[in-house]
Amino acid sequence: MEYRGADTSARLNEQVDQAVIRAAAFTKHDRTLLAQVRACNTVCEFAFPIRRDDGSVKVVKAWRAQHSDHRLPTKGGIRFSPNVDSDEIIGLAALMTYKCALMDVPFGGAKGAVQIDRDEFSAGELERITRRYTFELIRRNMIGPGVDVPAPDYGTGPQEMAWVADTYRQISRGDLDALACVTGKPIALSGLRGRSEATGLGVFYGLREACAQEEDMRKLGLAPGLDGKTIVIQGFGNVGAHAAAFLAQGGARIVCVIERDGAIFNPTGLKVAEIVEHRSRTGSILGLPGAETLPSAAAGLNVECDILVPAALENTVHAGNQAGIRARIIAEAANGPVTALADQALRQRGLMIIPDIYLNAGGVTASYLEWLKNLAHVRFGRIEQRFDQGAYHRIVEAVSGATGHAFDAQILSGLKGAGETDLVRSALEETMATTFAQLRAVSTQHRTDLRTAALIIALDKIAESYARMGIFP
Repeated sequence: MEYRGADTSARLNEQVDQAVIRAAAFTKHDRTLLAQVRACNTVCEFAFPIRRDDGSVKVVKAWRAQHSDHRLPTKGGIRFSPNVDSDEIIGLAALMTYKCALMDVPFGGAKGAVQIDRDEFSAGELERITRRYTFELIRRNMIGPGVDVPAPDYGTGPQEMAWVADTYRQISRGDLDALACVTGKPIALSGLRGRSEATGLGVFYGLREACAQEEDMRKLGLAPGLDGKTIVIQGFGNVGAHAAAFLAQGGARIVCVIERDGAIFNPTGLKVAEIVEHRSRTGSILGLPGAETLPSAAAGLNVECDILVPAALENTVHAGNQAGIRARIIAEAANGPVTALADQALRQRGLMIIPDIYLNAGGVTASYLEWLKNLAHVRFGRIEQRFDQGAYHRIVEAVSGATGHAFDAQILSGLKGAGETDLVRSALEETMATTFAQLRAVSTQHRTDLRTAALIIALDKIAESYARMGIFP
């Protein structure tokens, strides 16, 4: 089949639904029940005014979609983007529903957005926008620890989440669990250590699991393991930069990094720390010493590599450019980076696509842990860390006494109990490994691709939840 032209105009929610319909064909659930699973329960579109620094007033458009409340609270990020619309938000909320179900995170899916280009606003204006958006959610009962819990997304970060948390706390006076209304907060506001790098680290864990499958790698003409694999990273934000760093530590070679303003390439490998430092100093990845600047960002997608990691926005790989992709594996670190037509064409070419609802789920997994931490009002590791450290030392002392061997002081000093970051990473590693095993088993059972397998698993879990709940009244 020949594919011509881009399909980026196709609505994200329709593309997600196409993939769900394909997966539903492998299940035996009632069609009416599946229609309920696919439907977006609530979409709220609203506008509000904010006063700019120069005294003028601007009306801002915003959304919050709650795709499924089979589990509560619903969960999903808030993005600031000038190009966002309701179709995109519904599609992203749906992805969150399936992602949470796949990863056994007990949330329904949601998503929110404010239609602005954050670069056009001052810090004070962004604060006023964020706080007013939060207030609009509060008055509609669309935020709260047991209702709907936002998180950062494209164009937002810990600072915006701090403003969300403070606004909610000021209005919900006396709510002991108020800080659990949002995740991705700064540590000073009961955020989670290890949260900022969690999505990128999850990409590493997921790729490590996929590349460890000898049979699958042999079909792709690759050796098992990450060691020596060549990687192109598209999008060097929080997710892409952390994924690149962990993949490089795991033995992979980052040969190309792509950003909006262009791409840099070095076949012998790029050093992630040098890219970060250069961008911090110059404002761009371009012009990095020792790296070739490619003619365009699009040219970076055509670099020959083992693994392409799209880590920016949706519709990066589409019908119009998929033929130029020279990777063996596409690892979806972003949400919806491969369009439906491109997905079909790439699978026909024999590429492995590791789906977004699995691979970038490190963020929502860590958000779940932050939510639990806020509800428990205690830092992970605080109670048991010193006790565990003491237990390790007592074991070493017992072994030393029984054998007569004295252990080096450096070894003893390294025997520490797990802190919060250690526990978060351990939970994330376990979740990614366990889920991939399920994913591969279902893929093998139904002889289908990993995206379809992931959605089969998600549909089974969500459908059972709806079936058990029944219909009220």
